[in-house]
Amino acid sequence: MGGFDWQYFVAYQPDIGKALHDLRRQEFAAGRYNPVQRYLATPITSESPALGAGHVSIEAAVKAAGSEGTRSILDMNRIGQRPEDGVATPLPTARLVELFGTAEPTREMVEANDDFFEDIGRGRGVYIVVYDRGKPSEICFAGYSYD
Repeated sequence: MGGFDWQYFVAYQPDIGKALHDLRRQEFAAGRYNPVQRYLATPITSESPALGAGHVSIEAAVKAAGSEGTRSILDMNRIGQRPEDGVATPLPTARLVELFGTAEPTREMVEANDDFFEDIGRGRGVYIVVYDRGKPSEICFAGYSYD
């Protein structure tokens, strides 16, 4: 079986780690993760089905998901600079320019070109700062489940 992709857009804040932490808490509380919901259509939004948390903690949910992972942002533990399991890294500037023709892509650009998923390994994630009229407006978090 192959990995499952996931993707979210959240309001921009300069502290990417806090944005990740807040998103993980939000999605855990909503129950938008495996094994509560085995499959979710991406991008995952506030309109996606929310069954409520099925575990006492994020750690318990991750453990219950086993080798498949949660198929969600819950699999990302932190922000980093090098691709590692459980780490969301920035998509490099050169790759942004290659994919979108700019280092400051709009949401429309990111939604129209998901080739950046080719850069993501199983159990890993990336983030892209999304711009509106030249100013950061959102953060796109995207990744793949472990299996």
